[in-house]
Amino acid sequence: MNKGFDNDIYLKEQSTHILERVQDKDKLYLEFGGKLIGDKHAKRVLPGFDEDAKLKLLTRIKDQAEVIICVYAGDIEQNKLRGDYGITYDQEVLRLIDEYRERDILVNSVLLTRYSEQNTNAKYFKNNLEQRGIKVYTHEAIKGYPLELDVLLSEDGFEKNSFIETNRQIVIVTGPGAGSGKLATCLSQLYHEHQRGMKASYAKFETFPVWNLPLKHPVNIAYEAATIDLNDSNVIDNYHYEAYGEVAVNYNRDVQMFPVVRRILQNITGEKSPYQSPTDMGVNCIKSGIIDDDIIQHAAQQEIIRRFFQVETDYKKGIATDLERSNMHLIMEESELKPEDRIPVLHARNYQAILQERYDKDDSQAVIALQLPNEQIVTGRQTELMDAPSAVIMNALKELAGINDQIDLLAPMILETIQQLKLDALGSKYPTLTLNELLIALAISAVTNPTAKLAYDQLENLQACQAHSTVILSNDNERNLKRLGIEITCDPIYFGNRLSSFN
Repeated sequence: MNKGFDNDIYLKEQSTHILERVQDKDKLYLEFGGKLIGDKHAKRVLPGFDEDAKLKLLTRIKDQAEVIICVYAGDIEQNKLRGDYGITYDQEVLRLIDEYRERDILVNSVLLTRYSEQNTNAKYFKNNLEQRGIKVYTHEAIKGYPLELDVLLSEDGFEKNSFIETNRQIVIVTGPGAGSGKLATCLSQLYHEHQRGMKASYAKFETFPVWNLPLKHPVNIAYEAATIDLNDSNVIDNYHYEAYGEVAVNYNRDVQMFPVVRRILQNITGEKSPYQSPTDMGVNCIKSGIIDDDIIQHAAQQEIIRRFFQVETDYKKGIATDLERSNMHLIMEESELKPEDRIPVLHARNYQAILQERYDKDDSQAVIALQLPNEQIVTGRQTELMDAPSAVIMNALKELAGINDQIDLLAPMILETIQQLKLDALGSKYPTLTLNELLIALAISAVTNPTAKLAYDQLENLQACQAHSTVILSNDNERNLKRLGIEITCDPIYFGNRLSSFN
């Protein structure tokens, strides 16, 4: 992978600016925009970025900090998924807590935002956390938020929110994804701190959009594509321009919320807000880490195309709306990008066309094309023995290990035994082997088969490989490909006539 971003330069700059915000404060509420752990979007659009950079920075100040994890109750209700891991937001919250605990970072509590007693799944989740000894708070939706300022600063606003008791100087407010209610939580806490006479302030650890890159820079556009479900957009920060005569990019929600934040800060300090713009409130040194803008722009453009395919498949599944799909098409048009600009796409579709002609079939053929680190393309197709993800991974491992294509990595007897197990003992109607089953068989075979061991040792080299499928994959297959580090996209086409992927 060509490197376009220097993580060390970035962390040094970011750390310095954060510590400046803590000076002379009783407490600083530091909202972490984006994902604090495993920021795979940033890793994809900024080659060289450490996906756990924010966590590493937090580890350095862990003795001064504690964490509040916010999650929108509606996301729990709807079983919203974190796409890069394929897990629901409630599972992601548990994963985050485990990650913090492993690094001795204090987790204060979990806050369910916009919570209602009618939120059945959220209520179960709350009970589950409490049974595990984790403090849980709930905040109801506030009528008129965020525009009715008089309501927000009254007993019907932040006053009715539970105050989360904290003991350390820096309070990290994070969540599993966008729309978790982090900003509202910080504002509520600032209000209560003010009522208690504390000198508290707010800042935001920003990653995207990058304020000092152009509004239409591919990195900023990729962020719009990543948050297409929120129907938000990047805008010019007019407050920043008026205050400094400098063009700065910000998120429209942050610009809209700025008068609210400024007014609350003025109530806390009793004097003019130290911030003249929403950009002022953010700590964002991403641009300082960019060492090759051409590499960064290309990576961001590829991310936009991946997001396009995600929206298209989500729309086919009934998850994405017409508006999201329309906005995504506009982003592609604005960026002058086509789906075929993603290298594996045409390779997969061309191989599919060859198979359809060869077997005289009009229906879809399940094919995956995968681009290896040396840019070579390997393909795999669905057969009676194994599905397309299994086939392409087996072929990729052979190529990486320099194993002749005619050599079997797995003994036919082993594969037949697994198929028989699925048919007989497990009662499956479909004996085709999945990627998970093939990987387990490969791991077992690697113990006694040197050739299989050669292939097995190549799994780590699949990290950041690009792949495309001509059909929508099952959730399990997609999840396992992503766990291998493969960036997979799919055409919005179902394979065959079966409605269920259960086998």
